[in-house]
Amino acid sequence: MTVRIDTVDGVLQIRLDRPERKNALDVASISEIVGALESAATDDALRAVVLRSTGDDFCAGADWVATNATGGVKPRTGSIQRRTPLQAHRLVQLLVEVQLPVVCAVRGWAAGLGCQLALAADFTIAAESSRFWEPFLRRGFSPDSGATWLVPRLVGVARAKELLLLGRELSGAQAAAWGLIHRAVPDGELDVAVDQLVAELASGPTVAFGLTKRSIHRALESSLAEAMEIEANALELSSRTSDFREGLAAFKDGRAPKFEGR
Repeated sequence: MTVRIDTVDGVLQIRLDRPERKNALDVASISEIVGALESAATDDALRAVVLRSTGDDFCAGADWVATNATGGVKPRTGSIQRRTPLQAHRLVQLLVEVQLPVVCAVRGWAAGLGCQLALAADFTIAAESSRFWEPFLRRGFSPDSGATWLVPRLVGVARAKELLLLGRELSGAQAAAWGLIHRAVPDGELDVAVDQLVAELASGPTVAFGLTKRSIHRALESSLAEAMEIEANALELSSRTSDFREGLAAFKDGRAPKFEGR
């Protein structure tokens, strides 16, 4: 088993568990995570998703040795083009689009696909000594798994070229300073910081979280008028939730709201 998936107190827990390979992801592992996220998208009991790892590293990327082990038979031309949208690309897309807050914990290396998983999460907290790296061009091929979409949106075009074309590595502290990730913390404080953020998100207004996340991503591709139309539709839906009524009641009573995610 290279991925451990469980649900605890309304939180989908995904743990990469292949430390001997720096948690590199093979096709089977990717498919397992994709299936879990697809199920999570329609599971009303879930409030948040957290992505973690076992061992010293978060994820060294895709396991190309396992992925290309075909028993000596050369794949048909176009194999990468046909398969990637259903595998690594599907995984990144789900992390971005699932209407649940996603938190990622990074220690050690987050390289290639591993880096993209961290960037696709809503909140990535990293150990200060962790390393973020886009090694594609250093290996002679172009980026995948959403790198050219995610990186420039987070840090701008000039820095995106530095990361993607020149292959510059960033520590967790540097990644946070650049705005590539949410936060960096001392190495020994990573688990506590992640648990605190997950608990905060899992006790929030889940429907409103999901709609706001969706609106943010749609707005990046929209005009102002289109973005406000998306907001109006989201407001219509969120204002019909039990959490909305609880939020109003709590404001009226001068107390903290107790959201149930509905």
